[in-house]
Amino acid sequence: MKGIITAFAIMLFSMTAMAQEQNAMVSTGEDFVIVKDEVVDGVRYVTAAPSAIVCSKQIDIDSKDDVIRKVVYTRGCDGNAKGIGALIKDMKVDEAIRRLEGIKCGKRPTSCPDQLARVLKALK
Repeated sequence: MKGIITAFAIMLFSMTAMAQEQNAMVSTGEDFVIVKDEVVDGVRYVTAAPSAIVCSKQIDIDSKDDVIRKVVYTRGCDGNAKGIGALIKDMKVDEAIRRLEGIKCGKRPTSCPDQLARVLKALK
């Protein structure tokens, strides 16, 4: 367990340093880090590092006018991650939060969908 915590701390430090180098906004949530949050031509691009207790290592979110255009998970369960992205495409952010918030993975207190909901909620 100590090794996992150390690895997460190193990853968090590295991602924060990387984002600062790129002059990107870095904010932390309960158990995730928003590494990038920028708007280009009206599209909001967000990259988040979810909690170390879930399988995915990164969540990339594109949205415009409070509507999710695209969600891509890095690592984790490939089929489920693609399924989540496909199901919430073109969905209002509030609806995605409502549907995904509180989903647990086994005995874990959170999940990849819940992490997405937490990130979306933090961005409001």
